[in-house]
Amino acid sequence: MITRLVVCLLLLLLLALPAQARRPNLVFILADDLGWGDLGCQGQTRFATPHLDRMAAEGVRFTQAYAGSTVCAPSRAVLMTGRHTGRASVRGNAGRANPQAQALRAAEVSVARLLQDAGYRTGLFGKWGLGDFGGAETGLPWVQGFDEFFGYLNQRHAHNYYPSHLWRDDRRVPLRNVVPDEDADGAGEAAVKAEYAHDLIADEALTFIRRHRGRPFFLHFTPTIPHANNEARARGMEVPDLGPYADRDWPAPQRAHAAMIHRLDRDVGRLLDLLRELGLGRDTLVFFSSDNGPHREGGFNPEWSDSNGPLRGIKRDLYEGGIRVPMLVWGPGRVPAGRVSDAAWWFADFPPTAAALAGVRPPAGLDGVDVTPLLTGRGRPPARPPLYWEFHEGGFKQALREGHWKAVRLAADAPLELYDLNRDPGEAHNLAAARPDIAGRLARLMDEARTDSPDWPVKRPGR
Repeated sequence: MITRLVVCLLLLLLLALPAQARRPNLVFILADDLGWGDLGCQGQTRFATPHLDRMAAEGVRFTQAYAGSTVCAPSRAVLMTGRHTGRASVRGNAGRANPQAQALRAAEVSVARLLQDAGYRTGLFGKWGLGDFGGAETGLPWVQGFDEFFGYLNQRHAHNYYPSHLWRDDRRVPLRNVVPDEDADGAGEAAVKAEYAHDLIADEALTFIRRHRGRPFFLHFTPTIPHANNEARARGMEVPDLGPYADRDWPAPQRAHAAMIHRLDRDVGRLLDLLRELGLGRDTLVFFSSDNGPHREGGFNPEWSDSNGPLRGIKRDLYEGGIRVPMLVWGPGRVPAGRVSDAAWWFADFPPTAAALAGVRPPAGLDGVDVTPLLTGRGRPPARPPLYWEFHEGGFKQALREGHWKAVRLAADAPLELYDLNRDPGEAHNLAAARPDIAGRLARLMDEARTDSPDWPVKRPGR
């Protein structure tokens, strides 16, 4: 009786605390291949994103936020571990050639495990891509700290919006779609398209919120929109209907791309509305971003809709258009409304920031920093090391940002390119010859930032 009374009193005291003093629920929505310029609030004029624009108006919009990489698996690994691609285990999309190279290791502490240990209920709904059966089990979602999972384990399986099955934890959930050419990863194009996976996954994410409204939770909602189904080639922008773009005189892939983003925007609106309806708005921080820049796949042309805005490059580039991504943060009472920030931060900052919000200590040796002051507008974030990326498809490429200076190296033996992002966000003017002092310093920082990995060897000239 006394114990029950004490618990009740503690709960009443907790509820009496102001919102800022309580541990917030955390939601991170990660779109797939959504470009910096694909939101109305960032200048998109071809199609509308009213719910995301409202999220920006009610929260903070960051114009210089960065993904962890320029393709999905390494970018998501950086978000989960707080370690950049020069030190993380996952540095690229390895696929079946080396499945362990694309799996988080057992020794790595994901942000999900960190929050799970802090008493949060953790759920992942959508695309994972960092662990699978068949040699990559160390990275399976439930091994990495997620209490609940529904979606795609394998990134190639996630190409198909009408798959034959999805996964609920370690159980295969059959769907009514028929995929006659399905490969071992689950990729292919459906002949019978009965159940749209994105809609199923979005509904599961909302159900997770309803089910755990009474305790702190971390929801990682990772829709595959607007990624293409690469196996469907020119038909790859798969969507059940074209919505408000059905009558537009546009190329078919462009209409489908706009309809996919319309669907994504709708479901972000549904999620925010549910938080308000349940009285969780002031107890929740919602992050929205994308894993990399826009693609040129499935017949889609990013130039048609100016999906990278004023930035140079797209997915698979280390120029700004490949790695600078939308970033909105919403949290009534915790995050100031209507603020636009040009502060630079990136996916590696999420784990230490989540740890600070949850009131726990992050693992040692992370490459990110706690950016809570950027979110709240109070205080200043700690000094940070430079932002670093490396990419291993089609040769070895590197990029590094320190302050407003950005260095890019397109091969192990390529000359360094140098850009002043304050004056030249489109990276049109290479200043390496004009500023050899800065170019030399960034080249040294680039070399110091990384360690060699046997899974991701670098072929250097003369070796």
